[in-house]
Parts: sequence; C-alpha cells; structure tokens
Amino acid sequence: MLIDTSGFLCRFGKAEIYHKEAVRFYDSATVRFTTNYILAEYTALAQIRGVRRTQIIEFSKRILDDSDVNLIWVEEALHSQAVQLLFERQDKAYSLCDAVSFLIMRAHGLTEALTTDRHFKQEGFVRLLEP
Repeated sequence: MLIDTSGFLCRFGKAEIYHKEAVRFYDSATVRFTTNYILAEYTALAQIRGVRRTQIIEFSKRILDDSDVNLIWVEEALHSQAVQLLFERQDKAYSLCDAVSFLIMRAHGLTEALTTDRHFKQEGFVRLLEP
C-alpha cells in the first residue's frame, strides 16, 4: 500500500479519528511505499495540526531509517509526469503530491492507499480510511 500524508498523521497521531484503523492497516501491510513529497507534505500538515517540531523531526528520521518503508525519491522525470497528469485532470483538485502518488501506485501495481484523501478514490484506488 501507499502511505499518504493523512495516513501517516492518522497512524502516528493518537488523537486522530482514524488512528486505530490506521495502526491496523499499517501493521498488517506487507508492502509499504511513500515518497519524499509525502514526507514534506506531512511536515507542513503536522505543524498546522500543532504537532511539536521535535516529534515531526523524529517522525521523519524514523521513516527515513525504516527498511520496511520503500521511500521513493521524486526526480525530475517523475515530477514532470505528475505535472502532465495534473494537466490531463484539470477537472480535479489533485495536488502535485497526489499526482506523484498515483503514478507511483500504478508503476508498482498498488491499489490501496492509507489515506483519508478522496482524490485517491476519484483516481480509482482504494482509500483505506473512509468516513
């Protein structure tokens, strides 16, 4: 599965509404993917949500060091492909981070995302954290 920004927030934020479900999905996953764009987006979202800076840094370090998480580093070609996807989906409110995630998921045959983001469902993927 791909772990999106909101998935990480729910997994590690005990006060989050989907925390228990996120822990269950995360712990049972046999394959975990994420991107450096998701980690960057997590930092911004966690700050907005009031997570202490030290906790955000510790989280990022933990993910960078976790051999069970396949971290994809977005390079120029993938970034350009994501921009093209945004151009093709102008009727959607996808972020660049979303578009990169969709491309990664397709490239690796992933169908499930640990996320609350409805855009994954709009793009045909399974959103594991549903309201």
